[in-house]
Amino acid sequence: MARGRLGQKKNGGFYDYDENRVATPSLIAAEIIADFAAYKGVSTKGQRSAEAILGRLLYPVVNEGAKILEEGVALRASDIDIAAILGYNWPVYTGGPMHWADTIGLDKVVDGLRELEAERGPDFAPADLLVRLAGQGRGFRDHRAVR
Repeated sequence: MARGRLGQKKNGGFYDYDENRVATPSLIAAEIIADFAAYKGVSTKGQRSAEAILGRLLYPVVNEGAKILEEGVALRASDIDIAAILGYNWPVYTGGPMHWADTIGLDKVVDGLRELEAERGPDFAPADLLVRLAGQGRGFRDHRAVR
């Protein structure tokens, strides 16, 4: 904001815009972000693929869903998916976080969480249910909580 980067209508923001309002990533914004990261002592790990970024964002969501199933708060993974779609405006076409996890494979989610755990600590440890289902080659669709 101090540099006048207030969005599309005033000097751009994360993106710069040409006369046809076509967005391109802003070098100024990238410089501001890099300067702030250096100020905070955060080093870059290089470029990450869209898939890697998506995993870092969604694996913890799936993990929390697995904990909700373990605790018996939800009976089915589909209950969590419905809550995410209706309550958090989760994109319907993905089927919800638990369905998404089933489609990519729970073993991949567990591996990703273990990487996050090694990097960020025990808050990212995979839930026991998630590890068990992945080890059995099963998905959340195969699980129903017992009350």
